[in-house]
Amino acid sequence: MSEKRLSLYELNSLVREVIECEMPNEYWVEAELSECRESRGHCYLELIEKDEQSATPIAKASAKCWASKWMLIRPYFERTTGQRLHAGMKVLLKVYAQFHEAYGFSWIVTDIDPTYTLGDMARKRQEIIRQLKEEGVFDLQKSLELPVFCQHIAVISSETAAGYGDFCNQLADNPYGFQFKTQLFPAIMQGEATEQSIINALNRINETYDDFDCVVIIRGGGATSDMSGFDTLALAENVANFPLPIITGIGHDRDESILDMVSHTRVKTPTAAAALLIDHLKAMLDMLNDSQDRLTHLAQQKLMTLHASLITISEAIPRLFSIVRTRQEARIDGLYQRILSRIQQRAVTSQGDIRNLEQRMLAALKHKRTTKRHRLEIIEEKVKALDPVLLLKRGYSITLFKGKTVRDPLALRKGDEIETRIEKGTIKSIIQ
Repeated sequence: MSEKRLSLYELNSLVREVIECEMPNEYWVEAELSECRESRGHCYLELIEKDEQSATPIAKASAKCWASKWMLIRPYFERTTGQRLHAGMKVLLKVYAQFHEAYGFSWIVTDIDPTYTLGDMARKRQEIIRQLKEEGVFDLQKSLELPVFCQHIAVISSETAAGYGDFCNQLADNPYGFQFKTQLFPAIMQGEATEQSIINALNRINETYDDFDCVVIIRGGGATSDMSGFDTLALAENVANFPLPIITGIGHDRDESILDMVSHTRVKTPTAAAALLIDHLKAMLDMLNDSQDRLTHLAQQKLMTLHASLITISEAIPRLFSIVRTRQEARIDGLYQRILSRIQQRAVTSQGDIRNLEQRMLAALKHKRTTKRHRLEIIEEKVKALDPVLLLKRGYSITLFKGKTVRDPLALRKGDEIETRIEKGTIKSIIQ
């Protein structure tokens, strides 16, 4: 209790004096940004270092870049790297230590080396490219072909982007009168949400991909420094595996993004993408016109050749007809003589056949007549043998009732009159 007591302000002042005395220099420090924000022209950073094996944070610190420095550092960094500072970026900062009695400790940034960030970005890009090639998808889009008549276009862009309007206007006002049909699938085209927003748009297109010939991803009016969303593995995999050709025109002049590398075709601007589609259709039209001209020329040549052949044939027809007629007449005369000879031979042969048939028919008729006569004599004898008169002469009689032969006495009744015929006459009787 006898020791001197210090107020918090006095203690913090001692800390500030120690730091200012013991750490007067500036230091280059490597770190990853976990947060980056601007306020009133100043830039506030949260720095982090992670364990290489487990990715667990092992160090954290706050840093500030005052507006007087930030207004010089930011444009140079973005112009060199093509990107803004953002979370997840590796940076090399030049800092000095500062402790304030009221606000505590922080590192004050006086410079940022963009070449270090470029190196880290290049390393990440190469790692993504290597992984895509190992998966066998890096060149998948290049194996697709734009349809011959590529006119139904799915567009991924910001709805309010000037580049989208330029793209549509150039397609509509093409000098050849080609008709294109476009459908916008809105997406965020800058910032940290770029990757997932474009993937979501691709998923929506994939649900009705049969309605489209290709996909165009365009970006216009955004900051050229905000391109990090186009250099991600997930977006590259989605584009590489997409079933339709994808054309990119995301409007930047620096080295290709990974999105550009895996797409079917890369152009610089939205208007260049429109020009590509118009030129593709014009090439198809030129090819069709050329084919039509060639077909017309070939048809004309064929007609001329056939006409010449027809003239040659028509001139040869009378001569050929005369030869054919002479040959056919000689052939007909030969056939006539052969037919006549055959008829004469057939007539002689037929006369002998007729005489033979006549003799055979006469013999057959004579035999038939004798056979029939014999049968008649037999029938006549049978008829005579069955004559009732002969039976009566032999002592038999025949009883008749109403002119019919009586065969059953039960058929007669009392009072019926019957006749009995015998050889010498007829006896009438009454049934009692």
